[in-house]
Formats: sequence, structure tokens, C-alpha cells
Amino acid sequence: MPLYEFDCTDCGEAFEKRVRLSDSLDSIACPHCGGIKTQKKLSQFAVKGGSSPTPTSSASSCSTGGT
Repeated sequence: MPLYEFDCTDCGEAFEKRVRLSDSLDSIACPHCGGIKTQKKLSQFAVKGGSSPTPTSSASSCSTGGT
């Protein structure tokens, strides 16, 4: 189950909740006040993408053997 971040527009609290893919994100209740006026936030992980990891080993340092 994916973990989503939400903001409650009733009380202003931010919270996380695991939600099944088959469940609707429109009726998630706030655990602080019980309100159902919540909005899914864009996760920080999705926002920060764009850089690719660099390899830690170099292929040029490998020896291929020889006689």
C-alpha cells in the first residue's frame, strides 16, 4: 500500500496515511479532527527527482588480463 501525505483544511494538520490503490482518496478522514476536507499533497520524493545516481566503481580500472 502506498503512503500518501494529506493536509486537513478543517484543522490545518498534515498527516500521512497508507491507502489501498482500490480506495478513493476523496474521503480520507483527518486523524486529528475527524474532518473529511482533506487534500493530498505532492510528496517531496516526487518533487526532488531529476538527478541520476553516479556509479561508485569505474570500468576503466578493471584489468582484462593478458599474457
